[in-house]
Amino acid sequence: MLPKSLLLIDDEPNLAMVIAVCLESFKGWSVRVSNSGKEALSIVESLKPDAILLDVMMPEMDGIQVYQQLQANTHTRSIPVILLTAKIQNSDREQFTQLGVAGMIAKPFDPLAIADQIAQLLNW
Repeated sequence: MLPKSLLLIDDEPNLAMVIAVCLESFKGWSVRVSNSGKEALSIVESLKPDAILLDVMMPEMDGIQVYQQLQANTHTRSIPVILLTAKIQNSDREQFTQLGVAGMIAKPFDPLAIADQIAQLLNW
């Protein structure tokens, strides 16, 4: 059985590296990192990840815009998306839930627990 694959979209390269190392080390998942929404949208169809981890606050194209474009594309709309966000007010959570995302992980997060959080949100 092939390992699960994730596309991690976050504009902070150091943070993305920490997350990728945690997911690869603790779960054996394959992680592809993209540091911009635009780049991620250009590779997601060919990559066909099992899930997407998406930062909400990014320059140029924020996570919500990326998510909306993923949903508008018949080839990517079925890929579960988990939002990484520092915006954890109840109103933000309600807005994100209404979008139909698979879940949310608050920043800052526990690097030792993030893989288990993802697995739990996706029922892996």
